[in-house]
Amino acid sequence: MILGIVKGTVYSTINHPFYDHRRLLLVDLVDPRWNETGGYLIAIDSVDAGIGDRVLMIDEGNSARQIVDDAGAPLRSIIIGIVDEVHIPDGSD
Repeated sequence: MILGIVKGTVYSTINHPFYDHRRLLLVDLVDPRWNETGGYLIAIDSVDAGIGDRVLMIDEGNSARQIVDDAGAPLRSIIIGIVDEVHIPDGSD
């Protein structure tokens, strides 16, 4: 699972029919403290995320295809949750 922050929407005039009526979002990758790591993903939105939302993603094709219930989908990355909080134990727990 990967953490990210939604930065924008990706539009395409020519694409595989699977992507018709699906939103693609540009997501900056972050560490557990929400610091940007310099990478990004373009992911299908399955949770109605918006710009600025902190999200949880899967970047592994088979897992993503299971979520959309389509074994043949040309899909790798999908947003599966909006993150409210990340708890990082400080060792005193």
